[in-house]
Amino acid sequence: MKVYTKTGDKGTTALFGGTRVPKHHIRIDSYGTIDELNSYIGLIRDQNIDQKSKETLIQIQDKLFTLGAILATDPEKTLLKNGKERLNIPKITEETIGKLETEIDNMEESLPPMTHFVLPGGHTTVSYCHIARCVCRRAERLASLLYEQSPFDERALKYLNRLSDYLFVLARKLSYDLKADEIKWIPEKY
Repeated sequence: MKVYTKTGDKGTTALFGGTRVPKHHIRIDSYGTIDELNSYIGLIRDQNIDQKSKETLIQIQDKLFTLGAILATDPEKTLLKNGKERLNIPKITEETIGKLETEIDNMEESLPPMTHFVLPGGHTTVSYCHIARCVCRRAERLASLLYEQSPFDERALKYLNRLSDYLFVLARKLSYDLKADEIKWIPEKY
């Protein structure tokens, strides 16, 4: 398999199913942002963090490939005339979302309660989590726009929403583990 195909040299790319669209299409922007998020999660995983978090991040990266495939698929090409699926694309399930929620709940049990928003930072690893959280929120915004134009399984949107929550709580957990300062945001009074 060659890395370059030259088929995109004129600014178009193929979706799963063969449909060609401009590279600036909202569908491409959506799954491209998922790819960017996956790279940032890899960066977090490469840090000196606990093994359990690393394993969870690998599972998340796998699900982000699934999510990217969902977003990269032309919805008109997913079903055969007999109603069977044409493309064998994995699914995001309620169980997948539930695993993220369980991870969030488990991490929160060991953290002090939040009383204020916190400023991103305190440690490089924590900052990477906050960057990934922001990219995840952007991916969610783009995917929700795509969903309005061309609906797909709404569990994909739910997963992105929960993933940004997970990344926020992971940032707090890593702040705690790394003994980094978690600076509260307390607005100035005028």
